[in-house]
Amino acid sequence: MTEKTVVIQNPTGLHARPAALLIQKAGSFKSSIKIVKDGREADAKSLLGVMSLAIKGNESITVRAEGEDEVAAIEAMTQFLESHQE
Repeated sequence: MTEKTVVIQNPTGLHARPAALLIQKAGSFKSSIKIVKDGREADAKSLLGVMSLAIKGNESITVRAEGEDEVAAIEAMTQFLESHQE
C-alpha cells in the first residue's frame, strides 16, 4: 500500500465538477484508491463516496492506493489534487 497526504488547493474544495474529474482519473488505474479525511474513508472511484467527505479548500486528506499500479495512481491523484484550480 502507498499513501500520501495532500492539501486541497482548489479554494472551493472538491465539489461536483472537480470530484467527477478526480473519479475519472482514479478510474484509469487498476489499483484500489481510497481518500481519507478525518478518519472517514471513501472509494476514490465513487462520486457519492467522495462527495460524502465534504472536502473543502485548504483541507488535508490522505490518498491511499493498493494494487499493481499504486505508485503511478498516487502520483497522478496527488498531482491533480495539488494543482487543480477552478
